[in-house]
Amino acid sequence: AHDNEIVVIVGPSGCGKSTILRIIMGLETLSSGLVTVDGRHVSGCGHDRCYVFQQAQLLPWLSALRNVMFGLEMKGVREPELTQIAADHLELVGLGKYARMRPYQMSGGMQQRVGIARALAPDPSVLLMDEPFGALDAQTRETLQKSLVDIQNRTKKTILFVTHDLDEAVVLADRVVIMRSGRVHEEIDVGVRRKFDDFDAMRKSAEFARVRDYLAHAIHGGNESHVEGHPTLGDEPN
Repeated sequence: AHDNEIVVIVGPSGCGKSTILRIIMGLETLSSGLVTVDGRHVSGCGHDRCYVFQQAQLLPWLSALRNVMFGLEMKGVREPELTQIAADHLELVGLGKYARMRPYQMSGGMQQRVGIARALAPDPSVLLMDEPFGALDAQTRETLQKSLVDIQNRTKKTILFVTHDLDEAVVLADRVVIMRSGRVHEEIDVGVRRKFDDFDAMRKSAEFARVRDYLAHAIHGGNESHVEGHPTLGDEPN
């Protein structure tokens, strides 16, 4: 992945999408090859990479603010910066007014926002997101997709994002990586989101539909179509 890029990883169940993230994070061991971050070989966990799970994994006895502070404390951040950085990141995800709430008082979407704030607060080089919106209802999921794009535009973070949802892949991705049977099958430059200011207009566009159809075809082994030598969009039908 490159700086200031959202790379979305898609593929059939069991193809290794989540395993890739876990290897990059250092939660699983490579059998061969290297993981590099900012040009450095990395092994094991590190503060240059942070992980957002499908479930927020918040500490239930801590407030939203304290949950974000916890990750910073693990990095060695102390007061007076500690509280300010945590509060700033709750503001970033739209929860500045809810800093004192505990997880049981929050909706699933709010909990996931806290999880994102906690992951961003240590200022990692790469944010790893493993189907973070998969357990949410459709309306909340769409809201958080918009929020993530806004956050990425503001922070310029590199994000690796795993999903089963092809609509979500097109909404978020600058680039899509298609996996099959534990291997990268194809990489596709997408970037549809950067061409539209309005999410609803993007979802209704012919370009959105073509990219989504192409991904579905490629994942399930259909014939590939190419435009100007790039495996992105098929020709628009007459």
